[in-house]
Amino acid sequence: MRTGVAGLLDVCCVLVFVAIGRATHEEAASLTGYFGTVWPFLAALGGGWLLGRVWRRPEALVPAGVVVWVTTLVGGMGLRALSGDGTALPFVIVATGFLALTLLGWRAGVRVAGVRKGLSRQG
Repeated sequence: MRTGVAGLLDVCCVLVFVAIGRATHEEAASLTGYFGTVWPFLAALGGGWLLGRVWRRPEALVPAGVVVWVTTLVGGMGLRALSGDGTALPFVIVATGFLALTLLGWRAGVRVAGVRKGLSRQG
């Protein structure tokens, strides 16, 4: 998988997470408000890519996916707290689940598709 595609998938996971969260809480649909919510998670996502050297094997569930997920979650919450935004426990729980499902999920899907592709070549 190309690094750019993997990076775009990760960014889309974070963008969708924030969009759903803001819509669920009926927050104003302003770009400023959206950016204020999404920037900590995008910054942490970038940090995860650097920390895990994800560009080497971006589709790998372990370690790339796990590093990206944990760094995006912990770093995003940390940056939110530092900037004075909330990190209530229910928000952390939802973020943990959603980011795991999406950031790890697409990687698991790529892995399953690759295994099935390999099996079909053998048969």
